Amino acid sequence: MADEIRLLLADDHAVVRSGLRMLLQAQPDMKIVGEAETGQEAIRRTGELRPDVVLMDIEMPGMNGIEATRQIKQAVPATAVLALTMYEDDQYFFEMLRAGASGYVPKRAAPDELVSAIRAVSQGHVFLYPSLAGRLVQDYLQRDPALSQEPPGDDLTPREQEVLTLIAEGLSNNEIADRLVISAKTVDRHRENIMRKLNLHNRVDLVKYALRKGLIDLEE
Repeated sequence: MADEIRLLLADDHAVVRSGLRMLLQAQPDMKIVGEAETGQEAIRRTGELRPDVVLMDIEMPGMNGIEATRQIKQAVPATAVLALTMYEDDQYFFEMLRAGASGYVPKRAAPDELVSAIRAVSQGHVFLYPSLAGRLVQDYLQRDPALSQEPPGDDLTPREQEVLTLIAEGLSNNEIADRLVISAKTVDRHRENIMRKLNLHNRVDLVKYALRKGLIDLEE
């Protein structure tokens, strides 16, 4: 299948990997290309297999999932990392985002939520589990001193503000183009201008900025 999502499962529990394998192999657009039991193995296997998405546990023997994510994103930036973990506190949540993860899903999530998260991050979107992100991101934005250095964004044009909001909501370039009746190339140019004006570097930064400015609300 040309559009199948190639997955690497990184978790030290064989039972968890087995359950994930059963769930995800049943999806017509997903293929599991490898597994890893440790952070070091996840890094090595990602370098070898170049999967589209790594499902990353946080607590593993030796190197944890946070450091493994950081090294994977440095070595293979095109691979998206989706945290799948039992931990739901802010420390792990934000450390994974800072390490470069594109999303965070608790292991208690419903199977269809995990499948949706995988599809989202494989397309370059950020997936923030609503019950977690709505509480933690807002708290983080209120107390992160680095965000006080953000440019005000007053020099964004009305169209750039529209594009920023839609990017932060998780829409792709093509979806934004359809919504605003403009070309995808124009959307990409707006995105570049927004990043430059606000000194932002990735979609996670855009989501945090949009939350701070009240452009989106993850608790909806």
